[in-house]
Amino acid sequence: MNPVRPSEPALLQVLGLRKSVPGGRLLFSDLDLNLSAGEFVAVMGESGVGKSTLLNLIAGLDTPDAGEVRIEGAALSALDDDARTVLRRDRIGFVFQAFHVLPHLTLAQNVALPLALQRVPAAESLRRAVDALKRVGLAGRDAGFPSELSGGELQRVAIARALVHGPALILADEPTGNLDPETAGRVLELFNTQARDLGAAVILVTHSQVAASTADRVLRLTPAGLTRADLAPGHGG
Repeated sequence: MNPVRPSEPALLQVLGLRKSVPGGRLLFSDLDLNLSAGEFVAVMGESGVGKSTLLNLIAGLDTPDAGEVRIEGAALSALDDDARTVLRRDRIGFVFQAFHVLPHLTLAQNVALPLALQRVPAAESLRRAVDALKRVGLAGRDAGFPSELSGGELQRVAIARALVHGPALILADEPTGNLDPETAGRVLELFNTQARDLGAAVILVTHSQVAASTADRVLRLTPAGLTRADLAPGHGG
């Protein structure tokens, strides 16, 4: 069960979630989580416990064996494919481990994709994409192509794309794994800004205790669900 239930109305509700992998191995069951607007939560856990799967379930990219996910009061199970697609497009920013940056588009065009899908005018989309690239330390690189970038730089493009449309819910899967400490700190501050100043709810999946310590609360995922995690001394949290 979720160890903390904020007093503010939940932007995200995860209720009794259960998920197994092909072959029948249980990842987790009876998983509950409430996340309010403006809250930043880190999720840690052993490799293979299902942290990325949990994010996919929350985003409606995968289906649970049991339980329910509600975003802004809407149950994902009650939405058809088109409605879930619109919800992801308009309300969710997802940072994938695999980047999913399109090689044939410029960096600005990649970042502007969520805005293009929302039919934001091209000039405004470009302005916001260039600004997002600047905020992740890629100023002046908007006309470049993914083939010119390192893995860490591609990760920053993916982060800029996830934040550019001001989503209500941000799901970040190991977003600092390919970044140097200075850039990682800048990205974590961006997530904090999105939560603190813009009211987004943020879930950060990470193996890094340093990254996790920047969140409002840290939870550990086990087969029994989510519990509060205690970080090692010196890392806060």
